Amino acid sequence: MSRVLVVDDEPGLRRALSINLSARGWDVTVAADGASALEAAAATHPDVVLLDLGLPDLDGLEVIAGIRGWSPVPIIVLTARTASTDAVEALDAGADDYVTKPFAMDVLLARLRAAVRRGAVSDAAPDVVDVGDLHIDLARRTVTRDGEPVKLTPTEWHLLQVLVTNAGRLVSQTQLLQEVWGPNYGRETNYLRVYVGQLRRKLEKVPGAPVHLITEPGMGYRFEM
Repeated sequence: MSRVLVVDDEPGLRRALSINLSARGWDVTVAADGASALEAAAATHPDVVLLDLGLPDLDGLEVIAGIRGWSPVPIIVLTARTASTDAVEALDAGADDYVTKPFAMDVLLARLRAAVRRGAVSDAAPDVVDVGDLHIDLARRTVTRDGEPVKLTPTEWHLLQVLVTNAGRLVSQTQLLQEVWGPNYGRETNYLRVYVGQLRRKLEKVPGAPVHLITEPGMGYRFEM
């Protein structure tokens, strides 16, 4: 049974999530504010944290930072559909994914299950990734498609490496820019559009309908297995 810590200051939503998740086999702990969330995380060591950013005491980013100080547990933030800036800041602070309110329960459950799977294998991430017709060797820095070598530029490789290393996780635009181009970058989103487009032309069967290199508009990118 997977353990989830639900952090939200709305009693109705907190109760609804607790009932629905418990009914689907989750071991649920709830917290109504940031301080309680940090205490509960330390006490229960959840497999995933579901965190609303709008808390009455601590800022949601402070809660993320507090957890990240000692734990790599996957964190999914809940955010209003109009608060994309808040979600980006949360991703940059160390959150793994986000779900916008209002959300469908089946979508939330899929995100939670994916986060738990990623957390379970994060300590033993493979050096080789096989997905579809792609064979990506992170140790040798090589890619083949249908058995044929794919030639990537150093920048294309670095971008792919970051995304594959975080497979299934949304990587923010800022994180990608700073990891690939350097700490002085953060707003040059046109770089990402150009290079992700190049990777899609080389790696996707249908570049215009990608199944691996996915864009989350205004947020970032994810590599889907």
